[in-house]
Amino acid sequence: MQKGIIGLLCLGWGALCLSCAGVEEKKAAEAKIVTASVPKQMYYRYHNDDFTVRVRPAGGKEWTDLYEYKVKVDMDTNSDATMVQFDFSGEVEVMVQLNNGTLREAAVRPLSRGIRPRVEGNTLTFKLSRPEKLSVECNGDRLHNLHLFAHALETDVPREGDPGVMYFGPGMHEPTDAENKTFRVPSHTTVYLAPGAVLRGALNCDSTEGVRICGRGMILEAFNGVSANWVKDLTVEDIAVVNPRYNTMTAAVAENVTVRGLKSFSHQGWGDGLDFYCCRKVRVSDVFLRNSDDCIAIYSHRWDFYGDTDDIQVSNSTLWADIAHAINIGTHGNTATEGETIENLSFRNLDVLEHDEDDRDYQGVMTINAGDHNLVRNVVFDSIRVEHIQEGQLFHLRVMNLPRYCTGPGRHVEHVTFRNIFYAGGNENLSVVQGYSPDGMVRDVTFENIVLRGRRATCLDDLGLKVGDFVEDIRVK
Repeated sequence: MQKGIIGLLCLGWGALCLSCAGVEEKKAAEAKIVTASVPKQMYYRYHNDDFTVRVRPAGGKEWTDLYEYKVKVDMDTNSDATMVQFDFSGEVEVMVQLNNGTLREAAVRPLSRGIRPRVEGNTLTFKLSRPEKLSVECNGDRLHNLHLFAHALETDVPREGDPGVMYFGPGMHEPTDAENKTFRVPSHTTVYLAPGAVLRGALNCDSTEGVRICGRGMILEAFNGVSANWVKDLTVEDIAVVNPRYNTMTAAVAENVTVRGLKSFSHQGWGDGLDFYCCRKVRVSDVFLRNSDDCIAIYSHRWDFYGDTDDIQVSNSTLWADIAHAINIGTHGNTATEGETIENLSFRNLDVLEHDEDDRDYQGVMTINAGDHNLVRNVVFDSIRVEHIQEGQLFHLRVMNLPRYCTGPGRHVEHVTFRNIFYAGGNENLSVVQGYSPDGMVRDVTFENIVLRGRRATCLDDLGLKVGDFVEDIRVK
């Protein structure tokens, strides 16, 4: 009788094993992986051998090798980091081999993704079942890390020769405007950067309407990435902008702008991510910005740009400020008039992987520095997870007049909410709330459910907040 039971159990276990194997085979059959070719001009020069990265369908046997691009990060150190990218469907397994040194520990960030790699020897593995933009870090090294961008499969791909399509196929592309090193984009155009396409110049969309820029290709070491001044109805999605000399994208006097899925790296001074001047109705989502200046900056007047800024939403993104702020609002404006207004801004569901700035005037993961007669109001920061501060502040709210960048003080900062902010703590300086004068107040600021070092703040002291003059109505909930 006992032998019979054991036999039945063995048969059942064998059937279960066969069933599991069938499931794994089915997963492998359903998964699909798409990689891009690499232009021969950059194959050796831009390769980084710190890592070997492979991907395969979960349960599959054959690995696909990825090209490991070298990207420069951090103005202080000019470090060589790594980037890989691929498209997929279904479930895939990623294998990362550390080629230099001994792998002792590994982390995959943002930590909110809950990805815990398995480490064996000098190799780590993990699975993905949805698109992700990740940092893989070995032995705590954030300067020589691996940036892994796993996209969904492309759909509705523009075709070369279609009306209204500016098509860049695989390979290296030099601008026809050699003097300005730009590709000029006309109105009502779809610009498609195919996988493996590399542009060695900026995309200039100034004074256009109805432009869409999309694809898996990249802009490499251009003066700027995308110029979008005096534009209306612009969409930029999925491309990578790698190490421009200055900004990844500047939009000024622009209306109805969408930025989605963008990846960005910079390593030189004034290498901002996304800058918006005098813009209305801007939507930024699912971006990964690692910059050696502000990741996102929102201003009013500067140079030839004039006007208020209104209705900007940033969501579901990852920001990494090797230098300066993750978010900076309000510095530049117009002192030739009574001033401009920056209002109705929201920042929701963000992961901030780093903030590092040694100058106290320019610190702050979340910063509002109202200068140049600017009035900044109606701003919400909600569900923001700050993982690390090398040096800096968590909050910085100030009406100020810094002669280096301003020609006069700001007006007021008012109606600001910080809600559901989480920081594990360490290395941060005291946060600042400081007005300038009776005509330059900081007022009506709410801190709600702020969790620092695992403890929910119930008073200003818990926040590590230095409150200066000309400040009123500060609440902690």
